[in-house]
Amino acid sequence: MSQEPLVSIGFVAKRTGNAVSLIRYYANQQLIPFIRTQGGSRVFPRSVIRRVSFILIAQNMGYSLDEIRQLLHTLPDKRTPTKSDWAKLSRVFNQRIEQRIAQLNELKSSLAGCIGCGCLSLDKCRLYNKEDKIAVKGPGARYLLGDTPILHK
Repeated sequence: MSQEPLVSIGFVAKRTGNAVSLIRYYANQQLIPFIRTQGGSRVFPRSVIRRVSFILIAQNMGYSLDEIRQLLHTLPDKRTPTKSDWAKLSRVFNQRIEQRIAQLNELKSSLAGCIGCGCLSLDKCRLYNKEDKIAVKGPGARYLLGDTPILHK
């Protein structure tokens, strides 16, 4: 770890506006670096504050902790993202946003047709269960039971 000042877990929690338990969880998940004092307490480099903020932003964008961990591992020396790093990471974020926009636009187009029919029936719904093809797998909530959705063209 660098020579930057070390701060307590309470300080990190207060500065990021989060519970100590969340900071501890991120540390346990190896998302933020820490060291143990001789007394067993955790102390963190002050830059962890920005790293926690990055994690929260990424989670808010729908990234899982595993995905965030992978993004953070692209940084040299496990450091906090710099302005240059952020520019690179934001390109990854922008790709994800564009994918979600495309998915939402497709859903929006499908909903227009659904609202027009007014069927509100899962056995006839073109969005979720086109032609009730999932019924061949048996009764019940097939997707919730782990069946893979049947893709339609």
